[in-house]
Amino acid sequence: MRVIIEGAKLTVCTECSKHGKVAWEEPAKPTLTPQRQTATGQAKPIQGPIQIRKRVIKARVDTSQEIVEDYAEVIRDARKNAGLSHEDLGKKINEKESVLRKIETGKMKPNNLLVSKLEHNLKIKLLVPVSEEKVSLPKTASHEFTLGDAIKIGKKGKGE
Repeated sequence: MRVIIEGAKLTVCTECSKHGKVAWEEPAKPTLTPQRQTATGQAKPIQGPIQIRKRVIKARVDTSQEIVEDYAEVIRDARKNAGLSHEDLGKKINEKESVLRKIETGKMKPNNLLVSKLEHNLKIKLLVPVSEEKVSLPKTASHEFTLGDAIKIGKKGKGE
């Protein structure tokens, strides 16, 4: 509803329109009936409410690959070899210059999307297959392997 409240023309709800004087009401717009094409080519009105399906985008995380340990040096060297500044690379991959600086100093680890952008633009390889550490389990006939046995193995590996 359009009302005049203290000299100002405002569009308000019916509850708020009580505080002023009704100036004018817009005529109701004719609603268009959605139609669909049939097999014969004729248009028929759709019955019931229209449902709009939202596309759900799921992040794909590949757990079979991990980023290389020296990613910061690899990215820095590739950028310098390409003759790009942080600003130029940021514009190319649509990323902030500060983010690229943090990645190159090792303060920040890039996410999967950023890794793929960097790999593509700098023509480098940052993702490698996950390396699994092999743990040797003690062979004991007297009892089963317990959590305490795992802790002892972990302490031996750390230099104890």
